[in-house]
This record gives sequence, structure tokens and C-alpha cells, in this order.
Amino acid sequence: MPMGGFVAGGGAAAPAAAPVEEEEAAPAAQEKTLFNLKLEKFDAASKPKVIKEIKAMLGLSLVDSKKFVESAPKMMKEGVPKEDAQKIVDTLKAIGATAVME
Repeated sequence: MPMGGFVAGGGAAAPAAAPVEEEEAAPAAQEKTLFNLKLEKFDAASKPKVIKEIKAMLGLSLVDSKKFVESAPKMMKEGVPKEDAQKIVDTLKAIGATAVME
């Protein structure tokens, strides 16, 4: 008889611990710190500026930068910290391109 009560008590404690772990994991997933940057589109008039900026950011040759921009939408960088990603998005927005953080 005491053994049956002990098993029932142990069984009840294990399911109670599982929701606590799920609650702790959820906020960590929401607080994303690294982002992937994707060049979505750009204005045709600002294409030379966008090519120069991509060349400077990614360290590509002029020809590779032109091909990169012309193949938009395309992934630019992966695993970029939030502050740096926001600066890049703002810079590209200022010259007429659209970039998104994913």
C-alpha cells in the first residue's frame, strides 16, 4: 500500500516539471539575437549605389556585386547581431533598397 502511494506521487511530479521547461524555452525563442539579412528588392534608379554598398559590405568584386544585386531577392548575411543588422537595413533603405531581417 505505501508503495502505491509513492508511485502515484512520483508520477504526478514529472508532468508538473515538463510545463515549466516549456515556459522557460518559449521566451528564449522569442528573444532572437542573430538574424539573417536578405536583399529583397531595389529601385532601378539607385542600382549603382546598391551595387557599391553590397560590394563594400560583402567584400565582393564589382562584377560579383552586380550579379548579386541583379539576382535579388537573395540572402546577404547570416548570423548577424541585431544592432548590426538594423544598421545595414537602414543603410540600404536610405539608398533605395529593401532588406529584411529574418
